[in-house]
Amino acid sequence: SIKIILVPPRVRLHLVDFHRPYFYERIHEYDLFIYTEDDIRVSPRTVAAYISETERVKELVGPEKASDFNVGVVRYEYNFPPDIIINDKTRHATQNVTRVYWEHAWKPAIPKSVDAVPQKPLSDKYVHMSNHHQGMFLATRELLLAWKQRPGCEFNMVKNRPGMKNNPGQPAEGTQRVWMSSQQLYGKKHCGVQQVIPMDNFGQFNILHLPNKNYRRVGRKGRLGGNAGKDNPENEFSDGNEQFEGPSKLLLSAMELHILMRQTWPATPQQSYHGIEMIDTVPNGRSSLLIRRMQEYHEYVARGGVMSEEDMKKIDLVEDQ
Repeated sequence: SIKIILVPPRVRLHLVDFHRPYFYERIHEYDLFIYTEDDIRVSPRTVAAYISETERVKELVGPEKASDFNVGVVRYEYNFPPDIIINDKTRHATQNVTRVYWEHAWKPAIPKSVDAVPQKPLSDKYVHMSNHHQGMFLATRELLLAWKQRPGCEFNMVKNRPGMKNNPGQPAEGTQRVWMSSQQLYGKKHCGVQQVIPMDNFGQFNILHLPNKNYRRVGRKGRLGGNAGKDNPENEFSDGNEQFEGPSKLLLSAMELHILMRQTWPATPQQSYHGIEMIDTVPNGRSSLLIRRMQEYHEYVARGGVMSEEDMKKIDLVEDQ
C-alpha cells in the first residue's frame, strides 16, 4: 500500500528533509530507496537500470570501495519554441524539438559539463556531470548503511544546507532541496560520493522534468548563462495575477473518464481496505480544508475504498480553503 503523511505547512522548504529519517527507520524493510521531487518522471526501466549498473560498479571496484560511488541521473526537458503556440498551422516548428539538458550548458560540453569519472577502472566506462544536481537520488540499503558510517557524511542525519559565510541566510551551495537531493551526497566537502553514469547506457539515466519550463530560463538575465547585457531578456516570475486562455473544455480528461467509468461500472467494496493510507501528523492549526478532507478519507475507507457521489464531484486538483 501507499502511505501519505501530512505535515504542518510551517515546514515549508524543509519538506524535503522528511524522507531521510523514514529511510533509515525502514532500512531493513526494503532493498531500494528512491527520493524524488514531485515533478520528475522516474520509470521502472530507470530503476531496473540503476540496480544493474550498481552491481556492475561493485564488480569493477570491489565491495570495499562500492560505497564511494553512486549511479546518478540527468534531468532533461524538450526545447519547444518558447514563443509559439503549437497547433496544425505551426506544427512544423517542432520538427527539431529534442531533449535538452538545461542544467549543463557550459561549453565545450566535454569536459566542462560532462567528463569521464576520474577513478580507474571506471574512467573508460562512466561519466559524471560537473553540476551534479539531480532533484532525486536512488540508493540501495547497502549504500545507505555505508553512507551513515562514512566519515564526514552522516547521511542519516538531516542537516541544513551550507550558508554564505557572511550571510548564512543565503545558500552557499544551493537551496535545501538541492542539498538534500544531491549536494550533500556528491559534494566533495561533504559525503564526497562520486556520481557515475554509464557511457554505453547514458540515455537510460535521462529523466524527464515534467514542468518542461526551465530550458526557457537559459540565457536570461539572472539565470543560467545570462548576464546584464542589453540584448538579454529579463527572466520574469509570476505575480499570481496572470490570465491565460485555457484548453478547450471539450477535451476528455483522465479524471473525467475515471469518474465516468466508476459511475458506469461501480467498484466492489473491499472487505478489508488495502489502499492509500493517509497519516495526519499536523498537531494544531489544522485548516477547515484539511479537517474536511481527512473526514472524507475516513468515510472512503469505511466504504471499503469506494467513492461516493459527492466524492465524484470534487475533481479539482487544488481547492480553495
